[in-house]
Amino acid sequence: MSALRFATHYTIRARFYSTASSSRMAAVTTENAAKATTAPALSAAALHASGPLRNDWSRQEIQAIYDSPFMDLMFYGAKVHRENFNAREVQQCTLLSIKTGGCTEDCKYCPQSSRYDTAVKAQKMLDTGEVLDAAQRAKEAGSTRFCMGAAWRDLAGRKSNFNKILSYVKAIRGMGMEVCCTLGMLNETQAKQLKEAGLTAYNHNLDTSREFYPKIISTRSYDERLSTIGHAQDAGISVCSGGIIGLGEQEEDRVGLLHTLSTLPKHPESVPVNALLAVPGTPLENQEYPCLRWSA
Repeated sequence: MSALRFATHYTIRARFYSTASSSRMAAVTTENAAKATTAPALSAAALHASGPLRNDWSRQEIQAIYDSPFMDLMFYGAKVHRENFNAREVQQCTLLSIKTGGCTEDCKYCPQSSRYDTAVKAQKMLDTGEVLDAAQRAKEAGSTRFCMGAAWRDLAGRKSNFNKILSYVKAIRGMGMEVCCTLGMLNETQAKQLKEAGLTAYNHNLDTSREFYPKIISTRSYDERLSTIGHAQDAGISVCSGGIIGLGEQEEDRVGLLHTLSTLPKHPESVPVNALLAVPGTPLENQEYPCLRWSA
């Protein structure tokens, strides 16, 4: 029923079936008018749901949006999404770990680190047949993007493996799919090579706020992560960058992460929000899952 039809329908019913006296109706009208004049101010989520794209957000503005009523966050988040994307479309993607375990980094949440005794053991990089067969199966299952992940800090000393990955990117793009990679840190040259091979997107998470980050990782700096994001974007590759909640951070750290992402020279294409899976053998194995309130 349209808004006009509903209003007309309601008015007719009120006119012919209401038993309220004129004085009672006047009292109700006065009461509603009084409520309207004392209505609460719009939330920050409502105030910022429209307007030009910005990269100059203040931390206070992000905090205000984060503190908005949950239902406002849901409503205005959906509103912004519908104004910019097809609300009835979801892209199906498939992720394949092409190099599992044996990572030299000390990310406290990660079972792939060689520093921790977990059930994940180091494996060699998958061969060409395994990777391309997996990509073909993903396409047949309806995926339009295929992502390849490798558990290592960076590509230094991995020239032959990197060349293989470049060939994988070319071959999978030849299947008519988008291709995403997450391979650790990139330098400017490597980012350009991936772009030339046809890479669509690069995943490189910031994990948490700059302030809390040293409590989780010591083998890679926050600025090194930002540099990799910059190299990928400068090469013309879309970036997927987000974080993990439940690491022991405070709400101000979630706001800090959102502030960093929202003030990048170019916003990430997507912002994955992951919840910690506490894995036995990692330093965060006993981390309790908190009650979360998150907005992005």
